[in-house]
Amino acid sequence: MNEPSAPKVAPFGSWLSPITAERLGGDAVRLSGCARDGDDRYWLEGRASEGGRSVLVRCDGGGARVDITPAPFNVRSRVHEYGGNPYVVADQTVWFVNFKDQQIYTVHGTGTPSVLTACPTERFVDMHYDATRRRLICIGESHHDGAKEPKNYIASVDIDTGEVQPLCEGADFYASPCVSPDGRQLAWLSWDHPNMPWDETTLWLAHIDSEGRVTQPRRVAGGNEVSVFQPHWSPSGVLHFISDESGWWNIYRSDDDAYRIVCQMERDFGRGQWQFGMRTFGFVSAEQLVVSYVEGGEWRLATLSASDGQMTPVQTPYTDFDGIEVQAGSVLCTAGSAQVPTSVVEIDLAQARTEVHRVSNDIEFARGFLSDPEAVTYATSNGDQAHGFYYAPCNADFCGPQDERPPLLVLGHGGPTSATSTSLSLAVQYWTSRGFAVLDVNYRGSTGYGRHYRNLLRGQWGVYDVDDCVHGALALADRGLADRNRLAIRGGSAGGYTALAALTFHDVFAAGASYYGISELEVLAKETHKFESRYLDSLIGPYPERKDLYEARSPINFTEQLTCPIIFFQGLRDEVVPPNQAEMMVAALRNKGVPVAHLTFPDEGHGFRAASTIKQTLESELVFYGRIFGFQPAGSLVALEIDGL
Repeated sequence: MNEPSAPKVAPFGSWLSPITAERLGGDAVRLSGCARDGDDRYWLEGRASEGGRSVLVRCDGGGARVDITPAPFNVRSRVHEYGGNPYVVADQTVWFVNFKDQQIYTVHGTGTPSVLTACPTERFVDMHYDATRRRLICIGESHHDGAKEPKNYIASVDIDTGEVQPLCEGADFYASPCVSPDGRQLAWLSWDHPNMPWDETTLWLAHIDSEGRVTQPRRVAGGNEVSVFQPHWSPSGVLHFISDESGWWNIYRSDDDAYRIVCQMERDFGRGQWQFGMRTFGFVSAEQLVVSYVEGGEWRLATLSASDGQMTPVQTPYTDFDGIEVQAGSVLCTAGSAQVPTSVVEIDLAQARTEVHRVSNDIEFARGFLSDPEAVTYATSNGDQAHGFYYAPCNADFCGPQDERPPLLVLGHGGPTSATSTSLSLAVQYWTSRGFAVLDVNYRGSTGYGRHYRNLLRGQWGVYDVDDCVHGALALADRGLADRNRLAIRGGSAGGYTALAALTFHDVFAAGASYYGISELEVLAKETHKFESRYLDSLIGPYPERKDLYEARSPINFTEQLTCPIIFFQGLRDEVVPPNQAEMMVAALRNKGVPVAHLTFPDEGHGFRAASTIKQTLESELVFYGRIFGFQPAGSLVALEIDGL
């Protein structure tokens, strides 16, 4: 019997890994949007191999899968620019939003989709089927030329004629419309500028009259700096919802003119509503729920009694759950863990059995190539603590020299009101399997740690998030887990801003990467889309009243303080972060002679979807660090031009 060979000693960063950028992009799909219709299961697959096209897939009771939306259909909404919940299914009929024209289409069984609406100025999302009146109830967004900003409203769409009628309007934003089981009531969320949905939302309830109109609306909960999430009717017609009135996103139920908490815990059962249709709980019966909640940055699954608040854990191998859909004693959702990539799974509650319908990445690797996350909590500025996950270098075939410490890559998530996940990320393992250490930071402002932690970032964006990345990197270096002279930071969108601010205002990191990141805050305040147009009021301060803060925290205004190389990646169709943000920063660095690389992608928007883009960006970033940190990456990689080097 052959003994396994000893790992080869090689410099950190130079290790050969089976987790290649090409395999990450070409074989991976983004899974989301689970739904049930009888014995059929549905979900969305965002396929990098098809340029990021989002495809609706149906899986029948026998496990056979078929694409419901053929090319060139792309199931994706642009309401709020981030979309979400772009389809609904009932009795084998699917209604979906097509990305190109943002209209609603209908498809029966496996037939050819046909257009339902003909409203070129309108966008739709968050659709719900109202069987009583043969219509869809959804969120509409009207884009008329000359309007200061689009108008959002709750819409009724006749499924026979495609006629669109407004049901509710007047608020700046709407979400989560849902009809009661008897078809007589409608619940929904609304909020107004300058709030974001995690700051303050109001839950409304109204009657639906014989003509299908919404009448006698009344406030149920929320408002006054309380955020409500996912209103959901029980099978018996009792309205449940999640609210952070207690300081944590807990589950409540509405009884007549009052509401009460079902189970009070210092745990978050909700998420930041960046997209429509996010679901963290569902009903097994009128009095039993299936809930997911986050603890220490990892998600758990449990059953919950609506009558006495008794919660019973559901044992699964997963640490992240999304899109909870409950029916007939089973849970359909997307789930993942540190060792399992995000998958569409079905969990039988009675038999404690899990069936996997689809895996986001079918690539299998030996255990020795996957690094497990270690939850870390460390001291940061202002006497606070911050959280994150540390990943050690991991490759069964290689180890680093005893006298060398690995380079550290610090990740700042987007949002910034969001959170990182412990689900297996091959984008993280790409780095750890090559000899990098990784710190994935849940800085102050992240969700999952209660409202107080989330609100710590108010007025402090560009300060506390940056401090938490800096202190986290230094804490790991002090533990001997990273090379103090080879600390790098990367991030996308808001995480890209955090990276650029850290590189500009602190002398800690030796290199960085910005994926469609923000460098000039005033431009963002003036040019961004409606959903986020007042977001910076809470993160920084009202503009232009606090113009001084916007100037003081914009990296573009302080390029003279930059002394380390940066690589920029930018989609030219980005509607969230305008491409000129990266262009201004790159020009400033070139003029100063600081090494810089700038890669643009004409067909990409906010977030990269095409396999070719994913491959090029990852390989270019690795080559960039190799040139800066003095190691030779393994394998045949893309060529990269670095100005000033």
